[in-house]
Amino acid sequence: MAVLQKIREKSGLLIGVIGFCLLAFIAGDLLSGGINFTSRNVGEVNGTAISAADYTNKINNLEQSGQGKGAQLYNQVWTSEVRTILFNEQLDKAGLRLGKDQLINVIKTHPSFSQNPQFLNDAGQFDINKFNTFLAQMKAAGAQQWNAWLAYEDQLGDFAKEQMYMNMIKGAIVTTTAEAKIAYKNEATKVSFDYVTVPFNTVNDDQVKVTDDEINSYVKKHAKQFKTTPSRKVEYVFVANKPSKEDEAQAKQLVEDLLKPSVIFNQTTNKNDTISGFTKATDVREFVNLNSDVPFDSTYYAKEQLPAEHAEKLFNEPIGSIYGPYVFNDYYAVSKVIAKKNTTETVDASHILIAYKGAMRADATVSLTKEEAKAKAEALLKQAQSGADFAALATENTNDSGSKATGGKYPNIQKGQMVPTFDQYIFNNPIGKLGIVESDFGFHVLKVDKINEKEGVQLATIAKKIESSTKTQDQIYSQANKFLENVESGKDFAKEATAQGLTSFPATKINPFDEQLIGVEGSHTDAIRWASNSKTKVGDVKKFDSADGYLVVKLVNINDTELMDAEDARSVVEPILMNEKKAEIIRKQMAGNTLEEVSENAKVGIVNAIDVTGANPMVNGFQEPLVVGNALGRKINETSKLINGRNGVYMVKTKNITKAVDLPNYLTYKQKVGTNNRQMVQNLIYSAMYQNADIKDNRHKVLQ
Repeated sequence: MAVLQKIREKSGLLIGVIGFCLLAFIAGDLLSGGINFTSRNVGEVNGTAISAADYTNKINNLEQSGQGKGAQLYNQVWTSEVRTILFNEQLDKAGLRLGKDQLINVIKTHPSFSQNPQFLNDAGQFDINKFNTFLAQMKAAGAQQWNAWLAYEDQLGDFAKEQMYMNMIKGAIVTTTAEAKIAYKNEATKVSFDYVTVPFNTVNDDQVKVTDDEINSYVKKHAKQFKTTPSRKVEYVFVANKPSKEDEAQAKQLVEDLLKPSVIFNQTTNKNDTISGFTKATDVREFVNLNSDVPFDSTYYAKEQLPAEHAEKLFNEPIGSIYGPYVFNDYYAVSKVIAKKNTTETVDASHILIAYKGAMRADATVSLTKEEAKAKAEALLKQAQSGADFAALATENTNDSGSKATGGKYPNIQKGQMVPTFDQYIFNNPIGKLGIVESDFGFHVLKVDKINEKEGVQLATIAKKIESSTKTQDQIYSQANKFLENVESGKDFAKEATAQGLTSFPATKINPFDEQLIGVEGSHTDAIRWASNSKTKVGDVKKFDSADGYLVVKLVNINDTELMDAEDARSVVEPILMNEKKAEIIRKQMAGNTLEEVSENAKVGIVNAIDVTGANPMVNGFQEPLVVGNALGRKINETSKLINGRNGVYMVKTKNITKAVDLPNYLTYKQKVGTNNRQMVQNLIYSAMYQNADIKDNRHKVLQ
């Protein structure tokens, strides 16, 4: 029932087809608009400025090429700029340069070129002559396109130099025999020990409260671990512009009235005429189109295509009956069953694609001209019409790799799934019908294998939008203004919201380029930009109007320190500090110098750990490297001091150490350790650069 589909999808459904992103990127215009900056740069990395113009141009180019939008791109480009600057510093120090031949080698292996038929020869290999032709075309197209290409070429060059730098470091990594021997002994040396432990979870969390000041102090001491981008925190209330109960009743009454006959004055006859209601209307289409907010639709729909909450009754009502009024999304509706019949739901079809050189997505090996491809398709059609096995013909001749293995078969094709000519043929011909259609991909020899039908129902539906009346809109407007005035005068934001029956969202972290606020539908970029503006101060409140309602926002926190605040860091830091405090309590219980004394005072048993290794330091069901390290480092029958482990406080007494037997050589371990070290290089290098960099993100300061 399309009318119900239109109600569901009132704002429309956009189905996009994304083409070759690289070419879209380099051919795209540099857009204007979007975020504007009042400064010449949006940040610095170790004193190197990030130009506001370059930053916005890169965002616009990516947006134009369909690679995202909004906050995703703002952060993506920022991260890319920071990374490029950090690596360029190291590349300059290393004296690395990229020659033209090296850049060509990068281009040859890049998927956008190595897999694009435009740049491949008949053997499917990258053709430098075709690439040079492409460059000439780009240059001839004008300065804008050529400059966009040069910008993309710079990105490829940066990537290549970065990989060269990484490979140089990987190549310089040397694993010594001593390292290999340590790794081996860490795996092969075993220790058995007795221990006592009191787990941290034996102390209740409410005994060891952690304050914000303690968390902030910890964050400052470990600043490199808690870097963050500048942010704000806001409280907000959304006063929705939604219809009242009276508005809903009004919409329902309008629908109910349309079911009944009505009397109108006929100016021609000067008499009252009685007009049939929807129940007895003879021209249902006209009645719907005259009285419904959504026009009549004649499509037949299967049960599962109807609104789930009404599908059973709508589908099973007898012809001529009325169902409703009922609420569906933002409408009151009433439906009349017009007819029922079996309709085509999906089609099973087979095809043989004969592509020609230059056709869409044609493989590099395709050499037929368009005329030759058409002739070949016609010859195959004649063979199929003469009784030849269609599946065998498809397997041998089709250029469609997606159906080659299945003999050209595509089951359960839905209407609109295939290209228009293909779609129209299979949905308008009987089972067994053979024919040829043309598309951008080439010529399709088609066969309709099976038509899958289902019973469908045709419904006429009158739908009336449930909308806020002027009275309701005035009440909502007044409520939003009253709330704004009260919080501006100093009343508590959350308490005032509760008093007015509104939902207050607690302090929520936002970044300058976020687009939405949690819990409220729609885009809220205006409110987020306002909160992020350098002129907005803590405690400021503002109302933002939209068609959906009124958003009242209060700025409650500004964090420009580039370090997490206590609230954001709490989930990581609080467990650490709580365990430190719990350890102090537990240590008082674990008095004594021997396992026996501690066991008695703490009222815990002595436990045995057998053949534990440093490589797998499992104790009490948990990884405890410090505990196992203590046991390995002690003499036989020597007892340790109390140890703060990961999961509790321990005391250990070493009972036996089985030392690893020396190997004739350590080549296997040398290779293993070397491989592991090289695999870690890429992440460790950039992490080290980033953690030690002086990064100033000024984007939030320069927003207009």
